[in-house]
Amino acid sequence: MLKIWGRRNSINVQKVLWCCDELGLEYEQRDAAGAFGFPDDFVNPNKLVPAISDDGFELWESNAIVRYLSAKHGKLAPEKLEHLAGADRWMDWQATTLWNGIRPVFWGLVRTPPEERDEEAIEAARKQTEAAWDILEAEMDGREYAIGDTFTIADIPLGASIHRWHALGVHRKPRPNVDGWYERLKERPAFRKNVVEIPLT
Repeated sequence: MLKIWGRRNSINVQKVLWCCDELGLEYEQRDAAGAFGFPDDFVNPNKLVPAISDDGFELWESNAIVRYLSAKHGKLAPEKLEHLAGADRWMDWQATTLWNGIRPVFWGLVRTPPEERDEEAIEAARKQTEAAWDILEAEMDGREYAIGDTFTIADIPLGASIHRWHALGVHRKPRPNVDGWYERLKERPAFRKNVVEIPLT
């Protein structure tokens, strides 16, 4: 049985749970981190979620887990090498570029009391994130999903991020390509269950 450690309100845990449900996998999800603390059998020495144990194989880092599960079960990861590299690029971009802007806005507006917020830092991060979304908007011209007309692993970290960005309620400009893609994602039951229906906390 696949075991997943992590609380459902974590964007990184949401990626893994969404992936599992897209793949139709059976799994046991165990709350960990934050108010839940860490159980004795928690497998990530960094004390971060998510982490998994798949019949004894232990793995952490959300995008690595999504890649592993997709490769193991033969779905979601593109077969053509160039397409797979393109998907990997967007997954890394989400973690290293896009999330660097979203995270300060999320922490500033959701997890920081109003009287303690650094409004200038939040606004700077908002502008940084808007510029990042402009990159995806241009790249998605003529595409249904991140790397083409098929849903792949690339859409999972990006999709979890676009929902969080919309849910924050910050000012954002219209982007027909990205906004249309987000609407298509919301038609997917696994996305609604594991991302859309989970409140930001």
